[in-house]
Amino acid sequence: MSRLESLMKDHFIEYASYFILDRAIPDLRDGLKPVQRRILHTLFRMNDGRFHKVANVIGDTMKLHPHGDASIGDALVVLANKDYFIERQGNFGNLLTGHAAAAPRYIECRLTELALETMFHPALTEFVPSYDGRNDEPVSLPAKLPVVLMTGAEGIAVGMSTRILPHNLPEIWQAQIAVLNKEEFELFPDFAQGGLMDVAAYEDGRGKVDVRARIEAKDRKTVVIRELPFGTTTESVIASIEAAVAKGRVKIASINDFTTERVEIELELPRGVDADEVIPQLYAYTECSVSVSSNLIVIDDRKPVQLTVSDITKRLTETLKDQLKRELEYDRGELVDRKHWLTLEQIFVEKRVYKQIEDKTTSDAVRQAVVSGMKAFEKLFVRPMVDEDVTRLLDLRIRRISAYDIEKNRKEIEEIDKKIAEIDRKLKNMVKTTIQYLEGMLKKYGARYPRKTRITEIQAVDKKAVARQNLKLAYDKETSYFGSEVRGELFKLTVSEFEHVLAIAKDGTYRIMNAPEKVLFTAPLLYAEVFDEEKGVEFTVVYRDKQRTPFAKRIRIEKFIRNKEYQLI
Repeated sequence: MSRLESLMKDHFIEYASYFILDRAIPDLRDGLKPVQRRILHTLFRMNDGRFHKVANVIGDTMKLHPHGDASIGDALVVLANKDYFIERQGNFGNLLTGHAAAAPRYIECRLTELALETMFHPALTEFVPSYDGRNDEPVSLPAKLPVVLMTGAEGIAVGMSTRILPHNLPEIWQAQIAVLNKEEFELFPDFAQGGLMDVAAYEDGRGKVDVRARIEAKDRKTVVIRELPFGTTTESVIASIEAAVAKGRVKIASINDFTTERVEIELELPRGVDADEVIPQLYAYTECSVSVSSNLIVIDDRKPVQLTVSDITKRLTETLKDQLKRELEYDRGELVDRKHWLTLEQIFVEKRVYKQIEDKTTSDAVRQAVVSGMKAFEKLFVRPMVDEDVTRLLDLRIRRISAYDIEKNRKEIEEIDKKIAEIDRKLKNMVKTTIQYLEGMLKKYGARYPRKTRITEIQAVDKKAVARQNLKLAYDKETSYFGSEVRGELFKLTVSEFEHVLAIAKDGTYRIMNAPEKVLFTAPLLYAEVFDEEKGVEFTVVYRDKQRTPFAKRIRIEKFIRNKEYQLI
């Protein structure tokens, strides 16, 4: 292998690894891709309770993200439209119509209450230097939410792709409670566009779901589309309906789009067409019915892994329990530190240890006087005293000592003891603590996120059964052409695109075919009729051979290869 080949191979492996781990696939822990994590971290760092220009957020995020501002802006808009972490002000586009967001300088955003409560804890976050070493960025956010299942994700990396469908947040919380109680649970997708969904083939995230628009018959001549399938917009649905109309598969007189905050596409039907006839055709031939596949690949411990919805729910429940434990232990440590200092301050003032430093002339002597004076009361310490504590005691001002409130100090220590006891109680049973936390989140936020997609059993539409007889066939004896593009007076047939036609020529050849646009027969056409492949056809053929001897025989046609020429005689 040449040096160049070796170099290319090594560089490609590095590129592929970078694209998989740091661009396209979300991390299991916080459910975010790097650009999303950097956006949220930047918003947290900027947070002052007010809205920020998106252009400013993009600019600050670029300090952490080694790619262009367009990728940051697009990722921010997508994340904001999930309605979980970023509160919007201005035109962030329309998920239903597919319209793009306004320019970043015109729109504003800030973190939601849910994000501030569940996604950040700087003291428990691991940071690494940014790409240029000037700033620090989080390795992952200490999320207490099942983000990867809430928001869903799509990404194409080198040699792999992921497609995680969004799920309903309160239902995920209920599933996590079931995990902690060691009960069975099931989770199914939930889409912001609503619609109807069949989950029979979901297979815990390894299969697919069938999603349909919610269509109503306003009256016999008017059909209204109220909700869309996942992955479609009003524009794409209308375009698919227009294409079906152009092909003669559906008959629509006019299409009116009244969509604003809710979908409302009104279809006016022509004379002779009924709403009950059109609705199955819309499901069969347009984007009113789509199939959505799921492929759950996430980054776990810096490696891509394929999991199921149940696997992820269990893993994230364990992660939540560990995160809550870490936070409780951190809070307990802070309380112990506070109690330690209050106890030292109380001893220093109440026992008049400060009096022992009045006659000391050097700093070392002063420090030694404090150490020896406090040592007499070390049984009262929360933990051993260190040099930092001595410095802090010496920093106490005379006004602070003279105005010292002994009763207030004792009450504060009592409050701290109660809080420490409460934390210890929670730490002893982390399963119960985690369940209480989830129940609290359900009570606080559950009503904000109702299920939008209705789970139902969807019956497959038989395209043959709903197909319109929209293809007109004819034979021109002058040119010997037969089909839908032929103008002729013989063998006129009206068929659907799924029906077969049996055509017999005068030389005894025949063929069975789908309705052709234009096909040439070398011998004049003698017979053409719709062919039923289930029943077949049977008839008597009377003919003469080359010696003009007459014959007759019974023919039955059942099996065939389409468009292949056969001999009757």
